[in-house]
Amino acid sequence: MASKRDLPMMPYEYGRYRSGIGGGVGGYLLQRATPYLPPWLLCVGTGVVSLPANQLWADSAAASAGLTLASAALTATTWWAGKATTAQRRLHSTVTVGLATSWLTAAALAGPATGPLQGLYLIGGPALAASWNIRHLLRTNQDGAQGEGQGSGGLLEKVGLAKTMVTGSTVSPNKATFQLQLPPGELTADDVAKAAPRLASALDVSPTAVRVHPDPDSHARAQVTIVPRDMLKNTTPWPGPSAPGGSIAEPVVVGVYEDGTEAVLYFPGDPKQARNAMHLLIMGMTGSGKSEGGLTALAEIASRRDVVVWASDPAKADQTLGPLLPALDWAALDMPSTVAMIEAITAAIPARTKWLAKYGYKQWEPACAETQADGSPGMPYLVCWFEEAAKTIREIDDDVFTGIGQEARSAGISLVVSLQRASGTQISTDTRASLGSSWCFGVRSETDAGFALPDEALDAGAAPHAWRDKKPGYNYLAANGVPEGLWATPARSHLTNRDQLTQVTTVFADVRAEVDAVTEQAARQAAGSLFTDRARHLTDSPAASPADAGRLGRHARNADADADEQDHDDAEEAEEFEHIDPEQPLSPVRTVLQLATPDQNPRRAVGADEARQIMADLLEEFEAAGRVEVGPKDFMDHCDRFGRSRGWVSGQVSAMVLTGRLRETDKPGRYRIIPQDGRVLAGV
Repeated sequence: MASKRDLPMMPYEYGRYRSGIGGGVGGYLLQRATPYLPPWLLCVGTGVVSLPANQLWADSAAASAGLTLASAALTATTWWAGKATTAQRRLHSTVTVGLATSWLTAAALAGPATGPLQGLYLIGGPALAASWNIRHLLRTNQDGAQGEGQGSGGLLEKVGLAKTMVTGSTVSPNKATFQLQLPPGELTADDVAKAAPRLASALDVSPTAVRVHPDPDSHARAQVTIVPRDMLKNTTPWPGPSAPGGSIAEPVVVGVYEDGTEAVLYFPGDPKQARNAMHLLIMGMTGSGKSEGGLTALAEIASRRDVVVWASDPAKADQTLGPLLPALDWAALDMPSTVAMIEAITAAIPARTKWLAKYGYKQWEPACAETQADGSPGMPYLVCWFEEAAKTIREIDDDVFTGIGQEARSAGISLVVSLQRASGTQISTDTRASLGSSWCFGVRSETDAGFALPDEALDAGAAPHAWRDKKPGYNYLAANGVPEGLWATPARSHLTNRDQLTQVTTVFADVRAEVDAVTEQAARQAAGSLFTDRARHLTDSPAASPADAGRLGRHARNADADADEQDHDDAEEAEEFEHIDPEQPLSPVRTVLQLATPDQNPRRAVGADEARQIMADLLEEFEAAGRVEVGPKDFMDHCDRFGRSRGWVSGQVSAMVLTGRLRETDKPGRYRIIPQDGRVLAGV
């Protein structure tokens, strides 16, 4: 555990800390008296210096002129140098220097014991020293608060926060928190946020170690938190379900913050806490640990009694979701199934909201999953998880999740969209806005961070671009139910191994809920056989039949045999290479194989007007072929003819809707063709 000595402290904090160092009463008194000694030492030193000065310059006219000019110059310099501080400190310093240098000049020329000089020294010297002691005593209280002038210099002034006062502090192991009072009308909490990188540089800590939290009641106050040591370096294994057999309404623990507290997600809403149901955007570059964090969350969900999961991954199929497939009610691992799942969710929303209204629920709550008063079965919560959603958006439409995101919360549905970069070319801004919550892992740039995290988190010091893919599992969580003060606090997701995932699917198989009849009927009508014939993956549990166990054993033995055979082939190939003499010349070339001929007719650039005409021609070709519905994907299959991006194609499809050539349908990303004469095609 870190000690106070490990913490970066504000200048006055070092004084407070040092006051406790040393042993015995004498050491303690010396440490307490040290801040008050400098004025008295200067007073004694001035008297001592006057004795040899009088011996040297008592009868020298030149020395008299020089000492007088030096006294005036020092006094003027003190006044000039004090312009950056407060008026009281400037005046006090100038008066002290003027009186001290005047007495020293007179004592050097006439003698320190001549006339009134001795009395002035014995009375005026202690009085001036005591005045500085009083000033110091009033400037700093026992709680560490600072008075006027303390914030105008030192560290805060160096980073551009001159005249800022530290009004309070809390120091704990590996964490120091300071309350700042900014000069009204000169600085704001935004200025503190902008100074955070310079403060990190001055304290020699990482950019993510300094966070700034504005005071919601005053723009002239802010809180600065400094965490100098990275306490998340070591990977934390998943400790197991946080609420085994509990409700999905309980927090879903996905990791730990740097201070050891749990990082949690809340899926359903809670009227008592004024918390809405959560839609979640998960973002992180390749290697950032995004998928591993998602698996931890899914493992937690799979241990709850009143939730059903529909998950999709058309990009990696079962590579990511594989261990959890038995815990999923529906796993869409290809594009047709994913399209069907989206249509099923869209159809389930009004059916579920109608059921909730029938039984008097304003939103889903744990009681919804229980048997109702009339004996009807309950309706579990539904989590719709879209892993590697960029492919889904690219293949269907960039607004494919917008409607679900805007309407599903009231139906007891949470939408989770996971992708590497939520830019405008990957996902529409409407969809991004409707998700609301974000779980951001390492990203490539600060611009990418802005796609996922709210401005409040970025202004407070959140910097996922500082991690990139170098710190897998590090993340920021800005989600419903998470206090805003934690949005810029780094966390690290638990690491869940394959054995744990398999165990969750097996142990909680009898606990997990089945999809309710209302949702099932809506999905059957919308998705047809793609829902009713969906693959139901069995758990590899001890309760499996002997035949299944034997089949699995044979499969494992065959896989081992194949691996052994491959290893043997690799060894033979390596042995052949060992017999090649690198000093021998290469054999002469006997055959030249031409893999491809140069393109004699390179594709020419297509102008915007010509590209739009090609789009119109393609639509006519689709219509002539008897198609009744099209989408951006159909046009992108012919992108070599017009050389444009999917975003441009989507814009042209929207323009065709506005001109009446296409009409929106109930299916995401599909549009009905309207013939030129205005008649709807037969069969529609």
